[in-house]
Amino acid sequence: MASNAQGTCAVDRKAEVLSAIARFLSRTKTGHRCEWAGDTLFLIENLILKDIRIRYRNMSLGIFWSLLNPLVMTAVLWFVFTKLLPSQIPHFAVFVLCAIVPYNIVTISWLGGTTSLVENAGLIKRVPVPRMIIPIASVLGNCVHMSAQVGLLLLLVLASGLGVNRHWPWLIFIWTTAIVFVIGLALVFSALNVYVRDVRYVVESANLVLFWLVPVFYPFSKIPQQFREIYQLNPIAALVLASRNVLLEGIAPPSSLLIKLAISSTCMLIVGALVFRRIEGRFYNYL
Repeated sequence: MASNAQGTCAVDRKAEVLSAIARFLSRTKTGHRCEWAGDTLFLIENLILKDIRIRYRNMSLGIFWSLLNPLVMTAVLWFVFTKLLPSQIPHFAVFVLCAIVPYNIVTISWLGGTTSLVENAGLIKRVPVPRMIIPIASVLGNCVHMSAQVGLLLLLVLASGLGVNRHWPWLIFIWTTAIVFVIGLALVFSALNVYVRDVRYVVESANLVLFWLVPVFYPFSKIPQQFREIYQLNPIAALVLASRNVLLEGIAPPSSLLIKLAISSTCMLIVGALVFRRIEGRFYNYL
């Protein structure tokens, strides 16, 4: 009798679990959003850790690969613009790296965020996690991965004899606004990529164009006056200019530049959240 009761209990529990899964799947397929009752910060932390583990799996050099790209690019540009086409810009290696590091972080995080929903389709279908968390965690994970490049930039600044100045705390503000901007971009393009998988290739092409529109190897003074206001509205260019103000010139970034950077980043985040919320209802049918 006892064994029969235990067997009945087990069957009942199994039926309850299957019923809960069926309810979740039926609600998801019809576009209704299931409530998330878990720890959001814990989820973000584990998504970031998963991304790091997968990124460095079976790699002998590990995080060194994240440093190799900016080092090679800086070396090539330094050779071209100091030996072949001599430039009068002092501390040219620091000058270039102040642009390459922000450019790499923004573009790699943007592309990674764009593909994050498709790459995590299994998780999204099986667990009722807030879908917006996926691209946000992807961007933050890429920022953690690329933080070694920021350390490389600061070490090169010190090695060049520029030293630490009292304006370095501004770096926290300008880098935070850049991350906010990329999160907004990732929310928009990750949502669009669910419906049209060609979006990732649009992002890759846009990143190539951005390399030339951001003052990587030329100073802001070379930009014609009529285009300077437009340049400062580009958060990546504004980030580069503000970084050079602090690290190369030892001055605080202009307040007008900081305001434009903050406004454009905040607007991008708001637009990203609105677009994502507007079109996430049918993700399940396309993932």
